[in-house]
Amino acid sequence: MSLHVLRATAGKAGKSALPADAGGVQPRAAPLRITPRHAPGGRTGELWAGLHLPGINPEKLQQLAVCAQRFTPRVSLAPPDGLLLEVQGSLHLFAGVAGLRGALRSECRRLQVQPVLAFAPAALAALVAARAGKPLAVTDPAQLTGQLAPLPLASLRWPPDTLARLARMGVRTIGAALRLPRAGFARRVGSEQLAMLDALTGRTPEARVTFHAPERFRRRRELDCELENHTLLLAALAPLFADLGAFLRARQCSVVELECRLTHRHVPATRCVVRLAAPATDVRRLAGLLGEHLSVLDLSEPARACELRADALVPPARKRLGAYRAAARRRPPRCARRLQRGYSGRRPSSPVAPARATAAERARRTAPAPRPAASGE
Repeated sequence: MSLHVLRATAGKAGKSALPADAGGVQPRAAPLRITPRHAPGGRTGELWAGLHLPGINPEKLQQLAVCAQRFTPRVSLAPPDGLLLEVQGSLHLFAGVAGLRGALRSECRRLQVQPVLAFAPAALAALVAARAGKPLAVTDPAQLTGQLAPLPLASLRWPPDTLARLARMGVRTIGAALRLPRAGFARRVGSEQLAMLDALTGRTPEARVTFHAPERFRRRRELDCELENHTLLLAALAPLFADLGAFLRARQCSVVELECRLTHRHVPATRCVVRLAAPATDVRRLAGLLGEHLSVLDLSEPARACELRADALVPPARKRLGAYRAAARRRPPRCARRLQRGYSGRRPSSPVAPARATAAERARRTAPAPRPAASGE
């Protein structure tokens, strides 16, 4: 019997954990497969939806971005007519790419916008495909370059002189630009365009600014009984004003417009708007101004609910901080002046008045010059 025998450990079922013909050969690990989670140049498992919205105005673009946060929290603006959504974590909620595409189209149609949608592992690739009018749905990073190759370079929106120079060289598509030598492309066309091509193909990751909807204040209170008296209505609004004060203090903001809505049983809601000439944060002053507006308001029916709104928030002013920084730039800090004095052994040079002359120097300056002696003396 050979001394070199590999005894396999028996499992719970009594079977060997290794095959019978394993012998003395160690099992070799399976090779690592390159999956989208291991794809170079991009973040793990990302899928971007690019929306091209021709002719959209900035206000409606922001409104669509707010509505798009229903699908994913990672929404990025690409003005003037683009929107990007990272939707990898939302695919299972909409039965895949097809279901998510239909939901996004329905949301755009609700806002009376006709979009062009494209899906790609890189944000810029999805946006460029949508600009080119190609509704691509690329989920594998290995197929991204091949799908982008026939797209025109004009969809990248490079400067017209750059596109004209490349057209004279016979380069009119993204694939033709990717086939050029990198060093020569960066020298003749520009390093910014080369970096854009790298982000387009997923060679390098791309940082996108996440869109955050503007903050607004909304508080509503259902009344215990229907009220018509203005004093009682103002008293019912007191807790809402307290919440408004805490909201403004936490964000260090002020308001220039305040709206109160009174809900009735049979008629539309009554709106009372207070507009200010300067931003304000004092809720007592705001409550007093609203009380003056309510006192002259004629209610058609008693109110059964009240709501306080503040949409136009003003951030804090930064004039004092800017003046301090300007003064700091004009005058070096005290530590710098001390270091300069210590290295040079004297105070730093400055346009100071000259020192006064001593009495001996003044006498020497005013004394007449000695007369030369005669030749015969």
